[in-house]
Amino acid sequence: MAHSTARGIAHSSLIALLAGGTLLFGTEGRSLTSAGHVRHGVEHIAPNDNRTPAGTLRDGTLTVRLEAREGEWHPDRDTDPGVVIRAFAEPGKPLQIPGPLIRVVEGTTIHAIVKNTLAGVTLRVYGLESRPATPGSAPNAIEIPSGEAREVRFVAGAPGTYFYRATTSDGRQQAVFSRAALLNGALVVDPRGHVPRDRIFVVGAWADSITPPPGGRPVVGRIVINGKSWPNTERLTAAMGDTIRWRVINVTGPVHPMHLHGFYFNVTSRGDGSTDSVYAPTAQHFVVTERLAPGRTMSLTWAPDRPGNWLFHCHDNVHIQRGLPLDGTGSRADQPHHVANHALEMMGGPVMGVYVAPRGKVSVPKDAGARRRLRLVARSDSGGTDREPAFGFALDDGKTGSASRAPLLPGPTLVLQRGQPVSITVVNELAEPTAVHWHGIELESYFDGVAGFAGGPGRIAPPIAARDSFEARFTPPRAGTFIYHAHIDEVRQQQAGLSGALIVLEPGAVYDPETDIPLLVTVPRYQVDFGVVLLNGTSTPPAREWRVGTRYRLRFINIHTFRPSMRMAVEGPSGVLRWRPVAKDGMDLAPSERAERPSTQQMGNGETYDFEFTPTEPGDLRLTVATGGGALLVTQPIRVKP
Repeated sequence: MAHSTARGIAHSSLIALLAGGTLLFGTEGRSLTSAGHVRHGVEHIAPNDNRTPAGTLRDGTLTVRLEAREGEWHPDRDTDPGVVIRAFAEPGKPLQIPGPLIRVVEGTTIHAIVKNTLAGVTLRVYGLESRPATPGSAPNAIEIPSGEAREVRFVAGAPGTYFYRATTSDGRQQAVFSRAALLNGALVVDPRGHVPRDRIFVVGAWADSITPPPGGRPVVGRIVINGKSWPNTERLTAAMGDTIRWRVINVTGPVHPMHLHGFYFNVTSRGDGSTDSVYAPTAQHFVVTERLAPGRTMSLTWAPDRPGNWLFHCHDNVHIQRGLPLDGTGSRADQPHHVANHALEMMGGPVMGVYVAPRGKVSVPKDAGARRRLRLVARSDSGGTDREPAFGFALDDGKTGSASRAPLLPGPTLVLQRGQPVSITVVNELAEPTAVHWHGIELESYFDGVAGFAGGPGRIAPPIAARDSFEARFTPPRAGTFIYHAHIDEVRQQQAGLSGALIVLEPGAVYDPETDIPLLVTVPRYQVDFGVVLLNGTSTPPAREWRVGTRYRLRFINIHTFRPSMRMAVEGPSGVLRWRPVAKDGMDLAPSERAERPSTQQMGNGETYDFEFTPTEPGDLRLTVATGGGALLVTQPIRVKP
């Protein structure tokens, strides 16, 4: 498996669902429907938008009744193929994915009655207990034989974002590969006097098998938000100036680096399902991408100040590919690269669309006047095929240009200045459409790079057709480390080479590539080996030469397509050295977060981290990129001289 082809890996449902995890589970047979066909006697499972709490509240006690039943789930359109799986419901009400929302004020007693209607299996329910749970303790399970019910009473406990979940006795805990994979729901405890003004999003996942079923049929599955896969997820609306509050819960096996286009969001709390830790007001945590590990939760706020359409999605690119039909028909080879609308026809999975309405009359922003003008040319590189293409970017800034001939790896580093208007004309010399997203840049929606979605009513950004171009205009409002990358057929085009570092400097600053070092982590173009990643376009980066006492700025950029858990470090003969954190996602860190610490950092796709490192003595060091578990993926030698 380690030497499967890049297309085979990138388009495997197994990789799509497990790229960030280390879970291996057993298999379970499929039970699918064909398009437009509904089984007689099998009830429909409804998506749950988590806006209506379950149960009845009386005299400080919430009584909530849950039933585990089987039903037919349609994560796409209701007329598309579905699958029979297990889900929770309140008695007499439709099954829901995620399960019914339990939401109370702290101090409330929760009286939960759970019935197992599933034939022949024992249900084990976790998470119906007071929070916080005892650190390090095993989760408490309520075991319910088939046809029976169990009751539990507990005081809700500390305010926070939590969840409940269940497994069944006909297989091990199967976070993805099981009909019980979506037996879960949100449990939210509000502070006293709190008026809920937030939305709750539960990221769930299901696949029919860990290996392809007999007969050559592919593995199929879905990663969803509140029970639906894009473009069938709920469309959200807001207005400029609103404060938007979200709670996000990951009940799946993989890591999901959650990315918001065009804006920073402030992570106000993080939790693990048992506890929830609130960030102090003085420790603001502003990001554009945040890793959400399995079984983890986060609360966030953001305040849009620009109108238009924006995306919030997992940045593990294989997670947002359009899934194969749930009846197992078709293959990735059948899916065209040329579609009428990329955003609506090629993207899928855990993606939410947000429309921010303007306050007042809509107008097209006027040109800011004198702009620095660049041309970024997308070209075919040598050695590619239609199945595994080789693409790359060449830069023309009117003065000096990057290489225009093979190899076009890594993408040229774009160096801009804060407050200086820029016009970047993306020229497409490929034989297929493309589009470029300016990841982390605060800009107008139309220029955001999501073809067929970005923009607003009457002005939607088109794809950049073959032999055509598109002018992106923006004025970087802050200095920092950002990314540009293809946002059409993301896995295929980014793996082919369409990504690069984008550095914004303070006005008047001069870029010195010897001491200011972008470290771009990407996936190899061909014959992907799970043990190989590219660092600045190569799996064998040449040695660097540093000097004692010189301060280096290391700009780590993870734009890998399916590795949301990688660990970056600087190591010496005695182990990990120390560095000073500077910024996350282009946002300077608060003083409380800038203390010197061991030089190791876990990163997800779509994240950037800046560190300052100053060698204190001569010798041999190395920059390393490893898996989340510590297995080395790529190493760059460093020779430190006096």
